[in-house]
Amino acid sequence: MSVNSNRRKSTNPRYSSRLTSKHQATIPKEIRTHLHLESGDEILYELLPDNTVIVRKTYPLDLSYLQALTSTMNEWESDEDEEAYKNL
Repeated sequence: MSVNSNRRKSTNPRYSSRLTSKHQATIPKEIRTHLHLESGDEILYELLPDNTVIVRKTYPLDLSYLQALTSTMNEWESDEDEEAYKNL
C-alpha cells in the first residue's frame, strides 16, 4: 500500500472498497452501520465541485403526507389572486 504525501491529512476515519468487474462495490460495515443501511435501501451520491463525493441514505417520499398537504395549499388559487400577483 502506498501513501501519497501530497494528500491532505484527515483525522476522520477512512474506509475503502474495490470495484467488481460490474462496477459494484461493497459498502464497508462501519459505513452501513453509521448510516443505518439495510438491504434495499437507497443511497445518494452528491458530487461537489472539488471532486469530493458525499454519500447519504435517502428516504422515499411520504406520498400520503404530501397529498394531505396539497389540500392546504390552495389558499391563493382564486382568480383575484392570480390577477393581483401575475406580474411578480
